[in-house]
Amino acid sequence: MKFSFFMMPVHHPRENPTLAFERDIGLIHLADELDYDEFFIGEHHSGGWETMPAPEMALAMAAAKAHRIRLGTSVISLPFHHPFHVAERMAFLDHLTRGRAILGVGPCNLATDKKLFALTDDRLYPMMYEAIDVIVRLLESSEPVSHRGEFWSFDDLRLQLLSYQQPRMPLAIATSGTAANLELAGRHDMLLLQPVGKNLAAHYGDAKSQWARVEAGAAAAGKTADRGNWRLATAIHLAETSDRAWDEAAEGLMSEAEYFSAIGLKPAYEEYPGQPFEQFTPESCVERRDFVVGTPDDMIAWIERKQEETGGFGGVMLTTHEWTDHEKYRRTLDMVARYVMPHFRGSNRILHDEWDEIRKEVGESGKIVLDPAKPSNLATVAR
Repeated sequence: MKFSFFMMPVHHPRENPTLAFERDIGLIHLADELDYDEFFIGEHHSGGWETMPAPEMALAMAAAKAHRIRLGTSVISLPFHHPFHVAERMAFLDHLTRGRAILGVGPCNLATDKKLFALTDDRLYPMMYEAIDVIVRLLESSEPVSHRGEFWSFDDLRLQLLSYQQPRMPLAIATSGTAANLELAGRHDMLLLQPVGKNLAAHYGDAKSQWARVEAGAAAAGKTADRGNWRLATAIHLAETSDRAWDEAAEGLMSEAEYFSAIGLKPAYEEYPGQPFEQFTPESCVERRDFVVGTPDDMIAWIERKQEETGGFGGVMLTTHEWTDHEKYRRTLDMVARYVMPHFRGSNRILHDEWDEIRKEVGESGKIVLDPAKPSNLATVAR
């Protein structure tokens, strides 16, 4: 199982943005040190909280010190760019990272960005679909590409630098469950970056039916969908006890919920349509958004429950936040790396077995008893 990050990022407008950017880059370095698999950063241009306009620039800076972790965009809002420029910049990043770049794309989900560029969903989605098809052709072709579309038209464009990864760098798409997006993910072998939440499931259907659409998209293109490409995203805060985790996270969690509610995502937190924000509590927000606040064991139980609900997926994405101070958040990530990741990767399975055997053998005697009549394995090998 992969363990990844989905960074928007989200910083309170009262913050010094320069220092916040440095902290974000440092988080990528920490994730690399702790053996996380992937780190994705989003693109935003307005609203005051989500402050990175060019995620590939931040990823390039991070790559100077983060030497193992894969680095992706989550997402580049394709309607805001010419598809040639997106393909060219990300192919360049793929070389700078020696084949660790992932091109994550989407239409744009930030209401203030849509307003800024005067684009509505009835244009954003068709623009994204057209751009993806163009980008795939550019990344896969060594010959010039011509295109006549609804939104872009050009003749004989060719990337002089194809991606480091061949036959092309991987693509990813973030979606809450839009049917066309799911089918697109299957058609182009894309990583599927998908937030969880009870209200999302009620609107888009259960996880198994959503994955069936991915499989349908893959089958239509003569491919087989890979569940290993499926990432489920949630926010977490962990501590040594559940009570401590809640005490630390509650105030910041509500501040973030106020922001997301203000930009149009309030329905994701509601227990019933139109519920006043004043009725929200930290507990209700966590319950509706399907977040994890508790201990590493709570996180393990959440993942195992999701595996059962979905029929199997390939990775967990942690959406970054600042519910509490930076050191406490770093502790959360450390606890995931120490206790949660080994549980699913199996790296400590034999260690558990060894300790269980010792406890069984010790029993009531309180010590390990050696049998002098039994030859040692080493002696047997020596003979």
